[in-house]
Amino acid sequence: MKKSAGLYRSATVYSVSTHNRRFHRRTVVLCASFITATICLFSMHKNSVAAETEGAPGCATPGSWIEVKTGRSIDRTELFRDLAQRAPVVLLGESHTDADHHYWQLHTLAALHGRTGNIVIGFEAFPRRLQTVLDDWIAGKLTAEAFLKASEWRQVWGYDAALYMPLFQFARLNRIPMIALNVERSLVARVGQQGWASVPASEREGLSNHAPASPAYQRELARIYLVKKTLPLGAAASPSSQVSPPPEPDEAALADAMKEPQFQRFVEAQLTWDRAMAEALAGAKRTFSNATIVGILGSGHVQDGYGVPHQLKELGVTATTSFIPVSVDAACKLVGTSFADAIFTLPQEEQAPIRERPRLGVFLAQGDGAPRISKVASGSVAEAAGLQAGDHVVQAAGLDTRIPDELVDIVGRQAPGTWLPLSIRRDGQALDLIAKFRPQPTQDQ
Repeated sequence: MKKSAGLYRSATVYSVSTHNRRFHRRTVVLCASFITATICLFSMHKNSVAAETEGAPGCATPGSWIEVKTGRSIDRTELFRDLAQRAPVVLLGESHTDADHHYWQLHTLAALHGRTGNIVIGFEAFPRRLQTVLDDWIAGKLTAEAFLKASEWRQVWGYDAALYMPLFQFARLNRIPMIALNVERSLVARVGQQGWASVPASEREGLSNHAPASPAYQRELARIYLVKKTLPLGAAASPSSQVSPPPEPDEAALADAMKEPQFQRFVEAQLTWDRAMAEALAGAKRTFSNATIVGILGSGHVQDGYGVPHQLKELGVTATTSFIPVSVDAACKLVGTSFADAIFTLPQEEQAPIRERPRLGVFLAQGDGAPRISKVASGSVAEAAGLQAGDHVVQAAGLDTRIPDELVDIVGRQAPGTWLPLSIRRDGQALDLIAKFRPQPTQDQ
């Protein structure tokens, strides 16, 4: 069973999958297309405090709540009693594709609801225009199938709905309000392409100006920005991939990257997403003043206080608590850091085969109104489909792809064996091609 930490999404031209467990440094994961498929990079602290210290034995034990700052084990009764008394905004991080993360979220929600009887749940998965759909679901007006269809689940989020339905059912059965935390991915993509200042105020979905990123946050984003540039689309799409972790950028490279206009837009896109969720959570806190507001979102928006917690603080919401589930493989290394307020330790990852995700095998850059292929990997699905360097991918699966992230997003949602129709522009001519992803091999192959 795979275990990975959190997810970010941001405007970038390359993608990396969270599934490659070899990227065990500090979790800063940049999602490729802002709302749906996650194409991420997973990393962890190089200089974390070792859990070999005698003061943190609980971090090596599955099923433990650990205070990250001190490494001490937390009594769960004491923990939830404290949360019930303070009614803070509670952020529950996740890796979107990890079932254990969602089981943990469900149990944590049940504990909070059992203690307080008054919680509200906000979901990164939904843009705010779908709030009425969430209201109808809680009111019992929709079947599960109708809910997923009305919420445009496949198009808007795209992950396996079975991972999230227990959370939605828990909210419906207990009449717990569900809040849509996100904005349209087109807004975040536009910011990544043009910059925040270029988007008219009337087209920002009501968002206010975000709080600037801290120097530490900018440095983390610069590191991922550079690392992702070295990897083709889908190059690290599964743990069975033989792609080695890319080298860490040096300080000079980070400094140079942070001067690039493209990187500044990259940061602004990330901040737009962080701000959107923070504003929705802050709004829920005003509306439900006595409730505990719980955010279900990618861990990368939570960890180290860089993302949503930072924006919440700037909005005047200081009573915020962050929890992230972490495998015992990594938990002890986080003791003494600012990773989260507390972590929940999950069992050690099993070395079982994991399904390989499709890999297109191209390097992408921003082209004229569509992502441009700068290089095609030898032996890849892209090469077999006839894609060439210089091609502009105008559509994939019938959806417009205006920037590289949108193509990355669509590819990330494909199942093994999918035939993905692509509309491309080559030397001014329109062509239709089919990318045929390989089926999942059987375990005995």
